[in-house]
Amino acid sequence: MPFVPALPPQPVTVFGGFDYVTVDTAHRRVYAAHTGSRALLIVDADSGKVTGQVRVGPLHGVAVDPVSGHVYTGDGDARTVSEIDPVAQKVLRSTDVLGTVDAVAYDSTNGHIYADEDDGTRIFVIDARSFKPAGTVSVPGHKPEYLAVDPATHDLYQNIANLNEFVIIDGTTLSVKKTVPTPELQSNHPLQYDPALHHVIVGGANGVLSVYDRSGKLLGKTTMQPHVDQCDLEPVTHTLACAGNGEVTVFRDTANGVPTLLSRSAVPRGVHTLAIDGKTQRVWVVWSSQDPKAPGDFVQAFRL
Repeated sequence: MPFVPALPPQPVTVFGGFDYVTVDTAHRRVYAAHTGSRALLIVDADSGKVTGQVRVGPLHGVAVDPVSGHVYTGDGDARTVSEIDPVAQKVLRSTDVLGTVDAVAYDSTNGHIYADEDDGTRIFVIDARSFKPAGTVSVPGHKPEYLAVDPATHDLYQNIANLNEFVIIDGTTLSVKKTVPTPELQSNHPLQYDPALHHVIVGGANGVLSVYDRSGKLLGKTTMQPHVDQCDLEPVTHTLACAGNGEVTVFRDTANGVPTLLSRSAVPRGVHTLAIDGKTQRVWVVWSSQDPKAPGDFVQAFRL
């Protein structure tokens, strides 16, 4: 199935690269951590037009409150987690944490913001209502990569890349309740949770994509391109898109735990993060190009 542009690429002011991308389907906005401008990039999910950038400092992970539409991210210089109003385009609140933040996740059912420590050993937990620290979770290893929430159980799933494993964290007691070895994977990076099928989907730098149940049992695996950075799951259709190594692969998560490949297509070389719009099924990508014929930073929507 071909993977083709849905909208023209849009240039982004300031060159310098991107990190994680997410889509707020309800409020029709796309967000990307624009590391080059040390700002949160805001894009209209229908027109594809860039509507603004909010300076927040060096940032990586981005999470959205589906009710308010506010955005949570981190400031690597100030060692803070921040709340951003994307309509007013300003930082509303910030709270100090004990390290530099990488990935961010939000559990809207218990009000916890989770921010893992870049190349560290901790997950910082923030209460979204008071915007004060609610606790810290110590995790094994020193390379946490991406994290995802089970909204039904409040469990948190966190990759530990340097140990080839992920951990299951109790979101109520804020403690690690299980460590799951993933020997078929090397340097775990992308991780997603399918809330309807109760699947934890994990990818490795060696080009393997694995599906576990939420207790940590391996259900199935398949191949994908190596060195994938971010995957994103659309939970209604169970569509999973993954970016890295100059390609985007699109899979369908299935009840038996063996993903079905829908598309594997070349994209601009700099694409390594993406997100799916649940309304249109468009896949949003961002990239930096050093091609002398077309240099700069860009955001664009693709479709199957």
